Amino acid sequence: MSSRTVLIVDDEFAIRDMLRMALELAEFRCLEADNIRTAYALIVDERPDVVLLDWMLPGGSGIELLRRLKRDDLTRDMPVIMLTAKTNEDNIIQGLDVGADDYLTKPFAPRELIARIKALLRRAHGSSEGERMAVADLVLDADSRRVLVADTPVDMGPTEFNLLQFFMSHPERAYTRGQLLDRVWGANVYVEERTVDVHIRRLRKALQSGQADYSMLIQTVRGTGYRFSTQGVT
Repeated sequence: MSSRTVLIVDDEFAIRDMLRMALELAEFRCLEADNIRTAYALIVDERPDVVLLDWMLPGGSGIELLRRLKRDDLTRDMPVIMLTAKTNEDNIIQGLDVGADDYLTKPFAPRELIARIKALLRRAHGSSEGERMAVADLVLDADSRRVLVADTPVDMGPTEFNLLQFFMSHPERAYTRGQLLDRVWGANVYVEERTVDVHIRRLRKALQSGQADYSMLIQTVRGTGYRFSTQGVT
């Protein structure tokens, strides 16, 4: 049986039951909650590896719970996939901006959900390559999965860390959004290209600190995508 635990937060029993059966067949341990209060208690007590969080919940929205998780040092790095019937682009971007690592719009296939969970776990808990890379005072340590600026830890999520690690390993080359999805998210993961833009914004924001601003290292290449360039940085 897998040691990975998934918390399903949805107020519809039929959906929770369907997801639980699919996840248990894929050898995940499942926890369930139908409101944000129960969900938060389970998150604190059980520390699940992934949270599947419905947007609309009784007693408060999934977005409210997501904001709470991202404000807390103990839970801010916990991977979260939003489940939503909202297909409006603004709603989806809002969820990603608040801190969701991925999203799925209902209805969706359980196989796709499981593929995304596995990919997210690989990004969040994947094996490191023992690399320690630096640009001036910006240091990425793959063994500890830490980013430092002038010896001060930088707070960033697992997807932003993996993006930065990829960029620092492949400097001065422009990549399309599709290429970044394949290299960072994985070729078998169904994520829309606009998701890349959200995580790029979050990475740039994380690289802006009181010590230094390294956000300019992530350059937008018009008509192509993004490039990591250290030219002019000493």
